[in-house]
Amino acid sequence: MVSFKNEAADDNPSALIVDDLVPNLEAFKEIFIDAGFKVYSAQNALSAISIFKSNRIDIAIVDVFMPDMDGYELCNRIKKLSGRHFFPVILVTAFNDRESKIKGLECGADDFLIKPFDSIELITKTRSLIKLRRLYDDLEHSENIIFTLAVAMESREPYTKGHSKRVGNIAKSFASYLGFGENEQEQLRKSGILHDIGKIGVDRNVLCKKGRLNSDELKELRRHTIVGEEICKPLVSMREALPSIRSHHERWDGRGFPDGKSGESIPLYSRMLSIVDSFDAMVSERPYREKMSIHDSLDVFEVERDHGQWDPYLVEQFICMINQIGT
Repeated sequence: MVSFKNEAADDNPSALIVDDLVPNLEAFKEIFIDAGFKVYSAQNALSAISIFKSNRIDIAIVDVFMPDMDGYELCNRIKKLSGRHFFPVILVTAFNDRESKIKGLECGADDFLIKPFDSIELITKTRSLIKLRRLYDDLEHSENIIFTLAVAMESREPYTKGHSKRVGNIAKSFASYLGFGENEQEQLRKSGILHDIGKIGVDRNVLCKKGRLNSDELKELRRHTIVGEEICKPLVSMREALPSIRSHHERWDGRGFPDGKSGESIPLYSRMLSIVDSFDAMVSERPYREKMSIHDSLDVFEVERDHGQWDPYLVEQFICMINQIGT
């Protein structure tokens, strides 16, 4: 038996081995234990799901051909249980045909192991996928910090508490209404949550001032679009949100900030967020005015639709959406 202990790069990784044949299970367990893994094993899919729910597992190695529920279905179930989190699954099969691989990819498998397999290949594939998972976990942790900052920022400005989450949720609904795919909807939601994160760098006295802002204070406030972009720029996963964060205060007529863009040169997501942001601001109480009713806010959009602030077509679609589904 080849030893992998000196090659172990992960801190006590754990593997779930699923095979209905005991000799196969024992062979897998020996390989993984020798490689320094903590091993969980199951002879059927239901036991595997129970173990997965109850323990911290880094990867699953699943035999395709099992009674009752085969490896394809088990892989699909595990992926659904993982939700938005990346959890790697390697399918083990005796067949190397195109149809089997396509079926495996359709159920979410991340790699395949063809019998008879090489133990070094198995451990190498396993370690590679665990490293990928941990990169995803680190990325998600970094994202969560940024989102937490966005929520914390609003605690400095009581009148806008909950504003970013509402903008994110309404933006997602707007994207759905316009026929965008799920990934685009989620990107709009994230962009909405983060659109004002740059205000964390703005003086609280400026944010909470009840009177009209002077030119210096207005300049200070307008910096939040650029500051927000800089805060989110280090995260590769936020790359698609950067234009929305920077440009959500641009105007259709070119009189917005920070870059004075106009018309369709303004990113689409930014044009959408500008409308959603304005809507939520109108129906929320602010230090300088009372909140409007939804009906009155839509009247404002109707009157101002062709006056240069927003994309006229998107405004028309947004009005239709609110009239149909509300908020």
